[in-house]
Amino acid sequence: MKLASVQIQGQVRTAVVQDAQAALIGAPGEDLGALLRAGTTRAGFAALATQSSERHALSALQFLAPVLRPGKAVCVGLNYADHTRESRMEQPAHPTLFMRCASSLAAHESAVHRPPGDDSLDFEGEMVVVIGTGGRRIPREAALGHVFGYAVGNDISVREFQFRSPQWTLGKNVDGTGPWGPWVVTADALPPGGAGLKIETWLNGQAMQSANTRDMIFDVATLIASVSEAMTLEPGDIVFSGTPAGVGMGRTPTRYMQPGDVVEVAIERLGLLRNRIVAA
Repeated sequence: MKLASVQIQGQVRTAVVQDAQAALIGAPGEDLGALLRAGTTRAGFAALATQSSERHALSALQFLAPVLRPGKAVCVGLNYADHTRESRMEQPAHPTLFMRCASSLAAHESAVHRPPGDDSLDFEGEMVVVIGTGGRRIPREAALGHVFGYAVGNDISVREFQFRSPQWTLGKNVDGTGPWGPWVVTADALPPGGAGLKIETWLNGQAMQSANTRDMIFDVATLIASVSEAMTLEPGDIVFSGTPAGVGMGRTPTRYMQPGDVVEVAIERLGLLRNRIVAA
């Protein structure tokens, strides 16, 4: 099942995507995150879709970030060995975690604004994990039971901001640089942990990244266990699970994104995320 948050006729709605159509569910103003926080299960979403009398062509909808304001957006760095090497860093023994604030998140087809005077806007195709059932100190062997679904993400970074200090926060939280979507695919439709899926990034149609989610050093279950060791995960929280090699920073010469560029990230069985770069 595919679920999205959309805007139609000025209203935010949750949609169950079925081929080229979407069935609107929930009350006006409720995004997918609101329904997850209310305890809606996969079976509940399926029942709401069956009962829906509001159906629209996807072309009539504007996609939003699937969860508009997650309580937490946790990101994982250095989770593919080849990316660690191209970053010229040592492979850490534990997941490298940082946070994204809600204002940094964005949607499929949203414009990504390059900061004025900057020439270090970089792409990072990633798989995003959406939490369905919360918890603290979740054991690894139970962790996948807390996952609602998976989506495509792009952890776009402003490298000049990122490396001003040892902490990466500034470069990872520029407004609107964390697009994800267009929808969430529920975990029951995918391999456990979203493993074994091809992930690719294209810039203006040129392949830049190509890998497989099975290559993650810390798999989804390990990430959930690690994060929840310190903080309580809640329904609607998301985890950007890390990017493989091929980013612009790791190329010779570097290849950063320019106004007018179109960046696309595709993950097998999850879909395609597209964004255009514009000048601020």
